[in-house]
Amino acid sequence: MKDIFKRFDDHFIQLLNSRIKNPYLDRFMLRITDLGGAVFTSIFASGLVLLGDKNTKLLGLEAILALFFGQIFVQSLKKLMSRERPYKIIEQLHTFGIDLRDYSFPSGHTTASFSLATTIAVNMPRLTVFIFLLALLIGVSRIYLGVHYPTDVAAGILLGVFASLVIHFYFIETVDRIAFFLGVN
Repeated sequence: MKDIFKRFDDHFIQLLNSRIKNPYLDRFMLRITDLGGAVFTSIFASGLVLLGDKNTKLLGLEAILALFFGQIFVQSLKKLMSRERPYKIIEQLHTFGIDLRDYSFPSGHTTASFSLATTIAVNMPRLTVFIFLLALLIGVSRIYLGVHYPTDVAAGILLGVFASLVIHFYFIETVDRIAFFLGVN
C-alpha cells in the first residue's frame, strides 16, 4: 500500500511541479497559495466577525473554531509523522526559493482552505462550487510549488472538511455561546 502512495505522489508532484510549469503559473501559484496561509485565513475569519452582520459574525466564529480545531490536528500529525518536504528529497523539483522548517504531512494551507470552504459551504450553499474550487486550487498550488506531496494535500482536504463538519454539527452551540459572550448575537 505504501508503494502505491509513493508512486501516486511521485507521478503527480512531477506532473504539477515540472511538466506543466510556466512563468504565468509560477506567479499565479505563488500568490494563490497565500490564501491558505495562517495570516490570510485568520484575517478573513476575524474580518467576518468584526465587519459582518449577525449571521456573518456567527459564520466567522464558526470558521475560527474550525481553523483552530483543524490546525491542532495538522500540527500534531506533522510532529508525529515527521515527513520531510518534497523539495528536500526530490532534487529536480522547482523550489521557488521557499524554505520551510516544519514537516510536510499534512498540508496546513490545504486544511485551512478546506476548513473555511466547508464552513462557508454549509452556511451559504450557493457559494459551494466556487469556494471548493478555490480551496482545491490552493491545495494544488502547494504541490506545484514543491512544498507538499499530493497525499499531504489529500490529508489536508480530509482534515479541513472533518474539522468544519465537527464544529458545525457538534459544537454549534459552543459557537452560539461564544457569540453571546462577545455580544455578537
